Amino acid sequence: MINKLSVPVGDFHLGSAEKNAILEVLENGKISEGVMTSRFEDSFKKYIGTKYCIATSSGTSALQLIFLIMKNHSKFRQKIEKRKYIITNPVNYIATANAITLSGYEPFFVDINKKDFSLKIEEVEDAVTSLGKENVAALLPVHVLGYPNDMNRLRKIADENDILLIEDSAEAHGTIFNGKRTGSLSSAGIFSFYIAHNIQAGEMGCIVTDEKEIYKLARSLKANGRICDCNICTRSKGVCPHYEDNSSLGDFDPRFYHHLIGLNFKTMEFQSALALTQMEKVDYIFSARQDNVKYLNEKLVKFNDVMFLPLYSKDVSYLAYPLVLKDNFPFERHEFRKKLEDCGIENRPIFGCIPTQQPAYSFLREKYKGKLKNAEYVGSKGLYLGCHQYLNLEQLDHIVNVLEYLLDGVI
Repeated sequence: MINKLSVPVGDFHLGSAEKNAILEVLENGKISEGVMTSRFEDSFKKYIGTKYCIATSSGTSALQLIFLIMKNHSKFRQKIEKRKYIITNPVNYIATANAITLSGYEPFFVDINKKDFSLKIEEVEDAVTSLGKENVAALLPVHVLGYPNDMNRLRKIADENDILLIEDSAEAHGTIFNGKRTGSLSSAGIFSFYIAHNIQAGEMGCIVTDEKEIYKLARSLKANGRICDCNICTRSKGVCPHYEDNSSLGDFDPRFYHHLIGLNFKTMEFQSALALTQMEKVDYIFSARQDNVKYLNEKLVKFNDVMFLPLYSKDVSYLAYPLVLKDNFPFERHEFRKKLEDCGIENRPIFGCIPTQQPAYSFLREKYKGKLKNAEYVGSKGLYLGCHQYLNLEQLDHIVNVLEYLLDGVI
């Protein structure tokens, strides 16, 4: 029998830096988004390599905001006005599909590669052809668990067919593709700073972009479509100069004068403050997770015959340590997961194939039956363990020892 040791999927340490950041917010006396949020936006856009960053209340709201921007953008709105579909990943957290659906589009799912969960490019091309490019509003690759999609080939498809390209980089903070960070490889990218992610804030998200009109629309639409989008009020706590300069406003304050129909997707200073503390150690987070994945892969290589180990790359910012069980694996996934939990190793199934394995999208089941073989395989055979920066060598070795204990005698 093996000893039980707790190995959590994720963790968050509330240290002195985090406590001081929260205290600074309280002492400033402003808890709705303001100076801290602006500081975070400045820090994150420099890290990703874009001109602009707009904080939102969550990664999901960032996606919904992107789709709302598409419908109001001078260049995009006429192009996509009658387009129905957004092509995306079927194995992913359900928020992406929900944001698409709730924005009035239909997600169109194409199959993935088993080893890195990226879109199969040939199937993206086939989807554009079968749907008709005039019916596709956007390509929305999701960088699942930190693994990048082939953005060069997706960009080529988007450009050749006059389709918008957006990135869901919610789980890939810092991942690099061809020398650039994900999120900066399309018209706009979104991120989530959910507590389980690499950069943690509890609940927060953002949009990054190089396009000024996307930035201005995001500023306006996330604040119920107000006419003021300059962000001066949050930086200086002063009054927007538009109030003095724009006589057409009359006696209205531009913060309460609305020229678009928007939503409230603003964040709060507490989340921004916590995210800022994580940005101060982002390089360490990135490298520690890579080191943990590399260590586990080296120790577990002998199990390659019965499960797919994570692909290792110095350019991937790992959200977790994914395992995909092969057909000859000696246990069913639910059995294996329970055995891991009994030994203290927390784990999660990998999401599921949305149109065929998630009840909310059961109305699409017949449409996709037999068409997403890799996605269904990963959805039923995939799981993930933690690889986060708070794991120590004893915990990593416990993972190795448990797998050896469970598998050495049965394979």
